[in-house]
Amino acid sequence: MATACTAGAQGTKAPPGAEGTKAPAGAKGGVYAQRYAELCASCHGANGRSDMAGTPVLAGQHSFYAITQLFLFREGRRDNPAMSAVAKGMKDEDLRGFSDFIGTLAPVPAPAPAAAPDAARMARGQALAQENRCVLCHGADMSGGQQVPRIAQQHEDYLQLALQGFRTGKRPGYTQAMSEAVSRIPAEDLDTLAYYVARFSGTAAKAAPR
Repeated sequence: MATACTAGAQGTKAPPGAEGTKAPAGAKGGVYAQRYAELCASCHGANGRSDMAGTPVLAGQHSFYAITQLFLFREGRRDNPAMSAVAKGMKDEDLRGFSDFIGTLAPVPAPAPAAAPDAARMARGQALAQENRCVLCHGADMSGGQQVPRIAQQHEDYLQLALQGFRTGKRPGYTQAMSEAVSRIPAEDLDTLAYYVARFSGTAAKAAPR
């Protein structure tokens, strides 16, 4: 896992415009803020906290990670008809503009759950995260960094699909880091990991470094 993490973070060429991605001055009020509101907010939420099933939370996500995913959608390497349709016409400056704006969206805590988390399942999920060194890449607070996504309080259904996709190879990453990391983890344990991460409080409201 440590080797995979290092390869994922350092062993690839960045997508166009990804180097040193930081939100430019005025990005919150710029043209891509408006374009995000028009094109993305209906699914991903105006503040980046989607309430749609299967749609990832973008709030608190890193601009470098966002531009990587937009690049994969544009190039047809990730299979999602809706996102591919959105990204296929984007120029390099669009990838940069949207990802820079996403990088300005502060983390938004998940709504309070209707029932308390299952303590035994949370303990098992925490153990799995430690055993499989998830925190080595994603951080002790699951906030990620640079090309590594923030996963704390991401939607459980999205996490399940992503983990299963990496395990089966149906979801290609920009590198093979995640596929290698989860390839030997049983499916039921991946679901427990998703359960734990989706409910992980940690410092979910703390802004992740960009």
